[in-house]
Amino acid sequence: MSQKHLKEAFISNLNGTSLLEISLGLSLPPLCLLCRGLLLILYHLRYGKPLSSRKYSLLLDFLVLVSPLVFSCTVLSPIMFFMPTIIAAFCAGIFSKIYSHRKHETRVPFRQIVKDFQKAYLDPEYIPAITAFRVYVNVLTSIGILAVDFPQYPRRYAKAETYGTGVMDLGVGAFIFGNALVCPEVRQKSCVTQPKFSNLAKQFFSIWPLIFLGFGRLLSVKSIEYHEHTSEYGVHWNFFFTLAFVRLAASLLLAIFPKNKSWIVAINLAVLYQLTLNATSLKTFILHGSDGRDTRVGFLNANREGLLSLFGYLAIYMASVQVGLWLLKCRNSVKGWTEAARFLLLTVLVLFAFLHVSQAYADPVSRRMANLPYCVWVVAHCLTFFICFVVTDLALVLTKLLVKGSSVPSCWNVVKPPNTGTKRETEAVPVRTEGKLSHICLISAINKNQLLFFLLANVMTGTVNILIDTIHSKTAFTLCILHLYMFFNCLIMYILHAKNIVLKFW
Repeated sequence: MSQKHLKEAFISNLNGTSLLEISLGLSLPPLCLLCRGLLLILYHLRYGKPLSSRKYSLLLDFLVLVSPLVFSCTVLSPIMFFMPTIIAAFCAGIFSKIYSHRKHETRVPFRQIVKDFQKAYLDPEYIPAITAFRVYVNVLTSIGILAVDFPQYPRRYAKAETYGTGVMDLGVGAFIFGNALVCPEVRQKSCVTQPKFSNLAKQFFSIWPLIFLGFGRLLSVKSIEYHEHTSEYGVHWNFFFTLAFVRLAASLLLAIFPKNKSWIVAINLAVLYQLTLNATSLKTFILHGSDGRDTRVGFLNANREGLLSLFGYLAIYMASVQVGLWLLKCRNSVKGWTEAARFLLLTVLVLFAFLHVSQAYADPVSRRMANLPYCVWVVAHCLTFFICFVVTDLALVLTKLLVKGSSVPSCWNVVKPPNTGTKRETEAVPVRTEGKLSHICLISAINKNQLLFFLLANVMTGTVNILIDTIHSKTAFTLCILHLYMFFNCLIMYILHAKNIVLKFW
């Protein structure tokens, strides 16, 4: 068997993992972010100033925000169920140290601090949880697309063949969800009236980089005979094409239907698509081709998974648009965000209950078809992931109140009570409120050039696979390669951010 066929077999015929393991895994990035924030506050407490060295800041960010995720999906995967507890205990230890080492003159009863925290107002122009969510989806995807080719990456985390819930199955849907959270229709100011189809025209011209990248990937994969999993998207289709067409179709739907009713559109799309799968031969066509023998003759047969799964991904996108619009409502206090987190948690519980019912009476989760259970699963886990980041940000706000003058990049700032007569924007974009700290934050750096980060990760993944026999790599070598690969990608983003360069030319 050739090296190409060996690698294709290595990532085929898999069944995924449990919902519980994925949920526990999703708690790791927020815990890493909490740990980084607490360490920065502890540094400020001890030395009376923030960490200003760019070199040490990058090193800290990489070692705390990225490296644990590489270990957790390789050598530490057997103890994944204990990882959140270990990191949470470490964070609790740092918090205890901060609380006990405060200056004597600033000590006030903890009850008073909690009261001040509950009454605190937050910067209304920036929702750090959205940034962290989108960045970490990108980071986890970048780790996964290379790590999956190494034997140290558990096969249960890789994409399931037909039915199942692999970590990488969630990553595809989460990428769609994250893009919709900050789409132009969500960020558009409500007071600005534009022609109904103006956004559609803009989106039509703005997706050309994704189309270009899709064709670039197609030509490069075919020309060098790079290994690929055909049942993932098809013979010619790839994720860049999916991103482009979902974004364009969503813009068309949002031009026709009211934005605040996008959740209704999402439900109708997902349900009607599932009914079509069950009531017609569409499911058989997707899984086995028009002749029942997995034929790939003709464009539709060759790319049936990529083309027909667009309906499911579009439903996820529209659901995320509704979430994005709801998140950007005036919610500028700790109390407001606490209530929002409770509402989201209730929504998650309802979605998981519906997921159980849909899997029992419709179909198991299938990323290959992007069926109704898959859409519900993705939205439920994405909301869970987002809630974790909101809780993390609120915990850091509480800790910053213990140490006056401390600051954490990519985290909420406590501000003065808002003036009701002052007009506020509610766009989910970071603002420069932390001075120099905003220039030495890896989260902000990746957020600034997310598409470039994803593209660079894809190029580096291909390069590593061409140069290295990944399947037979030893553990130490695998960890070294994965860390070098991620550090190089992060370093490029960091340098571009430090020089205030955004490579967006469309």
